[in-house]
Amino acid sequence: MVGALVAGLLCTTGLAAPALATPATDVAVPALADGLALTPPMGFNNWNSTHCRAEFNESMVKGIADLFVEKGLKDAGYQYVNLDDCWALPSRDADGKLVADPARFPDGIKAVADYVHAKGLKLGVYTSAGTKTCDSVGFPGALGHEYSDARQFADWGVDYLKYDNCNNQGVDAKSRYTTMRDALQAASRETGRPIVYSICEWGENKPWQWASDVGHLWRTTGDISDNWGSMLSILKQNLPLAPYAGPGHWNDPDMLEVGNGGMTDTEYRSHFSLWSVMAAPLLIGSDLRKATPATFDILANKEVVAVDQDPLGKQGTVLSSEGGRWVVAKEMKDGSRAVALFNETGGAQRVATTAAAVGLPAAPGYTLRDLWQHRSYNTAGAISATVPAHGTVLVRVSAGHGWAQQPPAVELGLDGNPLVEAGGPATLTTSVTDLGRTTARRVAVTLSGPAGWTVRAASRTTAPAVPTGRSLRTKWRLTAPEGTATGSYDLTLRATYRSPRGVLVESVLPVTASVVVPPPPGTSSLGDLPWMSAANGYGPVERNTSNGESAAGDGHPITLGGVVHAEGLGVHAASAVEYYTGKKCETVTADVGVDDEKGDRGTVAFEIWADGAEVASTGVLTNTMPAQPVSADVRGAEVVRLVVTDGGDGIDSDHADWADARLSC
Repeated sequence: MVGALVAGLLCTTGLAAPALATPATDVAVPALADGLALTPPMGFNNWNSTHCRAEFNESMVKGIADLFVEKGLKDAGYQYVNLDDCWALPSRDADGKLVADPARFPDGIKAVADYVHAKGLKLGVYTSAGTKTCDSVGFPGALGHEYSDARQFADWGVDYLKYDNCNNQGVDAKSRYTTMRDALQAASRETGRPIVYSICEWGENKPWQWASDVGHLWRTTGDISDNWGSMLSILKQNLPLAPYAGPGHWNDPDMLEVGNGGMTDTEYRSHFSLWSVMAAPLLIGSDLRKATPATFDILANKEVVAVDQDPLGKQGTVLSSEGGRWVVAKEMKDGSRAVALFNETGGAQRVATTAAAVGLPAAPGYTLRDLWQHRSYNTAGAISATVPAHGTVLVRVSAGHGWAQQPPAVELGLDGNPLVEAGGPATLTTSVTDLGRTTARRVAVTLSGPAGWTVRAASRTTAPAVPTGRSLRTKWRLTAPEGTATGSYDLTLRATYRSPRGVLVESVLPVTASVVVPPPPGTSSLGDLPWMSAANGYGPVERNTSNGESAAGDGHPITLGGVVHAEGLGVHAASAVEYYTGKKCETVTADVGVDDEKGDRGTVAFEIWADGAEVASTGVLTNTMPAQPVSADVRGAEVVRLVVTDGGDGIDSDHADWADARLSC
């Protein structure tokens, strides 16, 4: 509840518009008049999970179609089972026709299409608007073969084409993509087979400005990767483009990574929530034959899918984004609003807005539906939640009758994140706040911790009633046993209350406590000190080496402008590394820049934060610039956070160094 509310395609080179460079709010957008893709396409694409490996074959594709039916994904709205690169032989036949790889697809593409169609589903294929596709083998592209290939696809029973941008010979993008549009339309007239047309030119030529009557969707960014930094960067590039999306013409921030293993379930729920509120195509990128129940629970959430598939066709817009606390609201056809409260930071944060701010009319009360907990409440107008790190609370809020039948929404909150030194007491204050128009009655709150921890209330834990806008606040004393290892530990804040009608309601907020040790006196290298948390855009944060690639320990000597540094941190945007300073430290210093290992590529910006306030920043740095000194006064801070952002142009090659980073205490 709110308050417990807690490709294919190797499209690797394209970058889109700078984050939050918002265009005009009203954009005249033409659209194809064929009645296709009136809501964002939903389906599957194999690329993110298999690339060109041998497991991508006829058996897999049929198995995915079977699972769509068996696991309720078809009922949830998923239609397309799409093949990515490597389905064809490397050469055309003597007549210039494409040939399916007989090792992968022994029965041919038409037989696969027939199988998929028999399940009540649709089939998609892939090619490139160039002489060859993107895979290193270089399968035949469609440049110069558009009409022949389009007719072949239609004859096979293909329903969806994803059209990449590799090996394009420098031919104008709009011309190449328009030619294939005309070819698909001609094939449709001749065969009666309509084909949804997905443009994948990576956002390089701003297709949102010219492609709405060329294709049904267009990629706005380079390829997504299965990590938090990649998802976050793509989100920020796609959000400003809301005015260009609508029925039959959609912004496409690339396929879903949900279930591929590189993010937590909390992060995957954020990924799915945010793609849905952006009215993005929902193309599953994980191998469903290996998916966990949690993955199916996320992908098959019909209430979240309904946000994406709303027939009004509005993409959600950003109402606020201060301090990593995002509010994104989407107007729905029935007059309600879907509202995503998103926390991009590494610690729990309160994210808040109001019914008026999201565009709802004045009303005595509102119905608030939590789309992940599948529960409804009433609110007097407040929409707020304590959102866990990297989490999203997704609600649907409506004015009108019916709100009084629901119990009041309550928000569970806490003052800061609990930091505990093992063997010593720590304090934490929690709150239970009534957001509803009605009064929460017989309110009781408990806090439980790990085995062996002492958790005691130091103030009252019950209240006979908590009226609208009022809170029950409770102070707690926590003690972790002597010798408890540093790291994160789970606590649970639980509140129960009764609605005016006597209905018992329970609200739960997961709380993360960090066991920490104070930094040593004097000056220390941050590459040698333990951190509280570390998030990185590609691979792990590396100590005293560059970021390197995706594996731990694969970095190189930190090198900025040809100068090698023996100590520091190697990261990749977007990244954040937090250190406990315990109000005992004075300064942070470092030499920062883009590591030489990426040649002349990469743009980043460095920030130092002290207890939630930015205390130093560099602005955007490029690889051509020498190392820049940065220092910050962090006196009085409990936590210092080192942040690297992508410079506003995506995270490609953004290897960043905190060289000779030191903390003085």
